[in-house]
Amino acid sequence: MREWWRLAWRVLWRAVLGAVVCSVVLVLLLRVVPVFGSMVMVERKVQAWSAGDSLDIRHQWQPWPRLSDNAKLAVIAAEDQRFPVHHGFDFSEMRRAWEASRNGGRLRGASTISQQTAKNLFLWTGRSWVRKGLEAWFTLLLEALWPKQRILEVYLNIVEWDSGVFGLEAASRHYFGVSAGQLNDVQASRLAAILPDPRGRDAARPDPRVEQRSAWIRQQMRNLGGTRYLERL
Repeated sequence: MREWWRLAWRVLWRAVLGAVVCSVVLVLLLRVVPVFGSMVMVERKVQAWSAGDSLDIRHQWQPWPRLSDNAKLAVIAAEDQRFPVHHGFDFSEMRRAWEASRNGGRLRGASTISQQTAKNLFLWTGRSWVRKGLEAWFTLLLEALWPKQRILEVYLNIVEWDSGVFGLEAASRHYFGVSAGQLNDVQASRLAAILPDPRGRDAARPDPRVEQRSAWIRQQMRNLGGTRYLERL
């Protein structure tokens, strides 16, 4: 029996070590090559097949210089204003969210752009302790092995903006008929405003709630100092 446990432990240890090495190699590889897909894209495709439907994935990678500075800043202003300075986890925002929920408010998310990039790129949607643990691991890898600019570049290229619409290029053409580099501040803020519920909101025909949030985002963009803020990445 003791020998069996030793063998099982040895196999488990090698499997864990192998998974760690593979994840590090994968993250290092994706630091330099374009990202043409994500696990969320795969999941959406499988969900459609399971329901007997077809889903066309619209996605086109665009490098950093071809992404609108307005969109870069709008997403930071809306999602993670301390993105340039934290190391993957915004503990101040987590504490505020927890305190708000304890005082009777709705428990809101406090995920950073780094966390969202990790879970969109490598993991499935939904909530579980296993997924949260893997999300933390991949977040740490991204922060350790990628510059901030690369994290935001990949996030903007893979985030979901409507059913089957992934990445800023596809979203820009889907909602406004322009390329990702041509978005003005209003268009960029509307795209950022629908990210909490991209399949339930419309950036081209915003309801009052989206319009109000997009106006708030533009104010935050000004408060951050405009696109010069991106020099901190």
